[in-house]
Amino acid sequence: MNGGPSGFNNAPITRTFVIACCVFTIVFGIQGRSNKLGLSYQDIWKKLQLWKLIVSTFTFSSTPELMFGAYLLYYFRVFERQIGSNKYAVFVSFSIIVSSLLQRFGQAFLNDPTLSVLTSGPYGLIFSSFVPFYFDIPVSTRFRVNALSFSDKSFIYLAGLQLLLSSWKRSLVPGLCGILAGTLYRLNVLRIRRLKFPELIASFFSRLSLPSVGSASPAPPPRNGPSFAARQVEGNYRIQPDKPLFMPETTSMLLQIFFLSHKFINHIHRYSLCSSFELKIIG
Repeated sequence: MNGGPSGFNNAPITRTFVIACCVFTIVFGIQGRSNKLGLSYQDIWKKLQLWKLIVSTFTFSSTPELMFGAYLLYYFRVFERQIGSNKYAVFVSFSIIVSSLLQRFGQAFLNDPTLSVLTSGPYGLIFSSFVPFYFDIPVSTRFRVNALSFSDKSFIYLAGLQLLLSSWKRSLVPGLCGILAGTLYRLNVLRIRRLKFPELIASFFSRLSLPSVGSASPAPPPRNGPSFAARQVEGNYRIQPDKPLFMPETTSMLLQIFFLSHKFINHIHRYSLCSSFELKIIG
């Protein structure tokens, strides 16, 4: 599959989302609150903690979830390059809003005490992206390990499965709601795929996000609308295979970033523990 150059060239929405997820998860992880940001009925309707609607969308509850989630978000940037940043912003908004509503309905319908608080993170966007990934991205290579058959798409599915089952029911429900939201978008419910944001909003993300890294060539001007080739495939995002989906250099880069982030969080946590211990001794 030809996903274009490495890095975030022509993918400002994805770049902004990945950076926001890393920053929010690290900040709340340092405070020890990253696993307490899941939404519940009481938070929204009784306590009116509306700020959680935004924070819970960008904050993963643990470092492993951040690693797998950010890798999948980074990979799915190929869809933004194919349909353009403007329509991809519509897809992102639709996936997050619809999956969030479905999660609230699911909590009320299942009435399970263990689902009173679901895990946080952009599960709606990640798993809605698996719908076009399944239908529209063909397999380019196949291989066998003992008696098992795999393809280059298997690595993405395994990363998604790990994320889907990371918190069992608390992550399973948001993941399934994301898949349902992606299916509704593919079915063009309410003609959602014809909508576009004003150019001012779409271009805002290009100015907001940081310069791309990991690309040897300079980035062309950001696209807010799909090119002629993208318009030809816009009906189903069809992408032709050109090179393997799994890129070891990309995975290595992301793993280094997240291991460093994890070490940074541990150092801060140890420093805060030592400081509190010294204060108790002085007191």
